Amino acid sequence: MDRYVMKDGKRLRYGYTTGSCATGAAKAAAMMLLGGSCKETVIIKTPKGWELPLSIHDIRKNADSVSCAVQKDCGDDPDVTNEIMIYAKVQKCESGMNISGGEGIGVVTLIGLEIPVGEAAINKTPRAMIAQAVNEVAEEYGYKGGFNIEISAPMGEEVAKRTFNSRLGIIGGISILGTTGIVEPMSEEAMIESLRIEMNVLRNKGTERVLFCPGNYGCAFAKEYLRLNTENVIKISNYIGDMIDHALGIGFKQLLLVAHFGKAVKIAGGIMNTHSRFADCRGEILSAHAILCGADALTAKQILGCITTDAMVDVLKDKGICESVMESVMQRIEENLSRRAHNKLEIGAVVFSNSHGLLGIGESAKVMIGEYKYE
Repeated sequence: MDRYVMKDGKRLRYGYTTGSCATGAAKAAAMMLLGGSCKETVIIKTPKGWELPLSIHDIRKNADSVSCAVQKDCGDDPDVTNEIMIYAKVQKCESGMNISGGEGIGVVTLIGLEIPVGEAAINKTPRAMIAQAVNEVAEEYGYKGGFNIEISAPMGEEVAKRTFNSRLGIIGGISILGTTGIVEPMSEEAMIESLRIEMNVLRNKGTERVLFCPGNYGCAFAKEYLRLNTENVIKISNYIGDMIDHALGIGFKQLLLVAHFGKAVKIAGGIMNTHSRFADCRGEILSAHAILCGADALTAKQILGCITTDAMVDVLKDKGICESVMESVMQRIEENLSRRAHNKLEIGAVVFSNSHGLLGIGESAKVMIGEYKYE
């Protein structure tokens, strides 16, 4: 694709989804099945409203079917499916539009996804895109019958090992995804939606308790230091507010956050997206709590002069007020988390740093934490 978006001062190229690849391959295969001549390119309509030209690869014609492939292009988005081939095999049948998954396409095994258990992990929007494109071909050629369409990805099973599919209950391959047909590079919306899906699957297993960690450090600390069971963990990245909203909306009752202090201290200031581009008030928040706990202006100035939260903690420890400041910060963190959940979730927080280890356990977390430990 030759379309770009500016993000953080960088010019990033759009790509297209596995759903668009499957649609392009299915449309081209249907055209060759009904029209006879080979197609080197095909144009599809995407739900985003863009027309998308796609190159066709590996054409295979048989007496009653045609298969071909489109190569996935993620643009400047770091997706593990980049450059894999998505195939469509199209065959005539008496009636209907029967879309199935072949080699390398995962099968849904858990409730909570938009596709029923037992079916191929080809989401609703790609299914609709495929059906629309192939129906248009049938109308163009005056064909009144139906189609059997098999979508496959020969490298799908191997690639799926580097995705969250197994956690979502999608076994044996990749998913055919996409709501717009277009991959927006570094899309926060896509990341948030994938986390919501992961939470849906977890909730549909029947659990009412969830563990939030921003990333791998939090997961490792929760498991290795706190000895928590991380089976029900969601790596929420920076999206604490969005994830609390969703946890509340789908019926979780209890939530424990285990986070690095560098992110968690922002929550004490009411910041619910902890990425630095939204806010970086770590020093201001921590110096304010230090003053509440008796620190003087010089100490506050030292804290504000620090680059890292580890250095800020060093100042607090040197002044002998680290424990009281952390109690104050933890109280505010848990208050803000509960406020975001309209006080309808039992929420606790634990914070740590790589240099100082455990720094604070909120009062709610002290009550809850035993329920998250290995039985």
